[in-house]
Amino acid sequence: MAEREPEREESLLTRVRAMEQAVGEIGTTLDETSTCRELAAFAARHLHAATTVDLLTQPGAPPRRAAHMGPSGPSGHTGRAAAGAMGDPTTHRLSLPLAVHDEESFGTVTLIRAGGTPFSGDEVALARHIARLAARHLGHARRLAAAEDAALHLQRALVAEPGRPHPNLEIAGGYLPAGPRALVGGDWFETVRLHFGRSLLVVGDVMGHGLDAAVDMNAYRTALREVAATDLPPHRVLRHLDSVVAEDGARRPATVLLVRVDPARGTATFASAGHLPPAVFGADGSAELVDLPVGPPLGTGVGGYEPTTRPLRPGDTLLLFTDGLVERRGEDIDDSLARLAALRLPRDSGPDQVVEEVLDRLGAHGAEDDVAVLAARIRVRASP
Repeated sequence: MAEREPEREESLLTRVRAMEQAVGEIGTTLDETSTCRELAAFAARHLHAATTVDLLTQPGAPPRRAAHMGPSGPSGHTGRAAAGAMGDPTTHRLSLPLAVHDEESFGTVTLIRAGGTPFSGDEVALARHIARLAARHLGHARRLAAAEDAALHLQRALVAEPGRPHPNLEIAGGYLPAGPRALVGGDWFETVRLHFGRSLLVVGDVMGHGLDAAVDMNAYRTALREVAATDLPPHRVLRHLDSVVAEDGARRPATVLLVRVDPARGTATFASAGHLPPAVFGADGSAELVDLPVGPPLGTGVGGYEPTTRPLRPGDTLLLFTDGLVERRGEDIDDSLARLAALRLPRDSGPDQVVEEVLDRLGAHGAEDDVAVLAARIRVRASP
């Protein structure tokens, strides 16, 4: 008994060390497959067993083989090791659920040892520990992915449901999040139907990211709809919003660009609160940035917004956008805008094609910030 006691202490110490090591090696990323591979590699190395990890993905669907690892190498050896073990009478098997205690299992981890000694109590305890550890990381990753997916759908719903402009205006919009796991943010676009066949086009960007920015974005959007319904000129709409937001004090500042389009007169009136200028794509596909005075962002209480009116020729397409479309790390904003102005699109590109072409040519799908764009063109009436 005296000789076994030191051996037992050494065995427990080895197991504790392995458990501590597992914490640093399993679940280093939020990727499910990577976590399963880390689990299989750790088990194969420390428990000297061919290891497979099968994940449950959807109810009723067969499990997905996420990782294979043999005691001497990666997946190429595992199949042979497991196959040989099937006919070996000294094969020892251990199958454990990928679950944290009594929670729902994410799948199964199976260890196969061909020949040698059976799995000891300490080895079984280690195997259970690493299976629970991996399950905890898998659960965290799936909960985070579900929350981000819900947030992204919320953001897309907010920016994808603008008001309806008059039928005499063709519009198209687009929204791209900053990366596949982006949370909700403050970029949005909007259209408001006004009197006498006119429509107000809006694009805005609340400073910051995340849920707080999205909440403020929705507040700005709601307030703008109410103010715009009074049919005030764009610059006076901005003045009113600025004073309201400045009095609140709890809202984040926002940049906003308003454009009131009057199809009957063939004109557009602009007013900017700290926002980048829009572009106009002519019928020949060439682009031109609109030169207009820029006031401070909303929320400063300074005011100072001025209108600019310019004609819209037949076939002209307006493009309003947030800074994520053009801004790139380390690049001067003037150079970024010049790149947009240098674009040459196919002749007679309508709003849908303008949005598609601009997002593609400027690499907006890989932008570091959210991107919201709104394109509009006066609808040409067919001759009687």
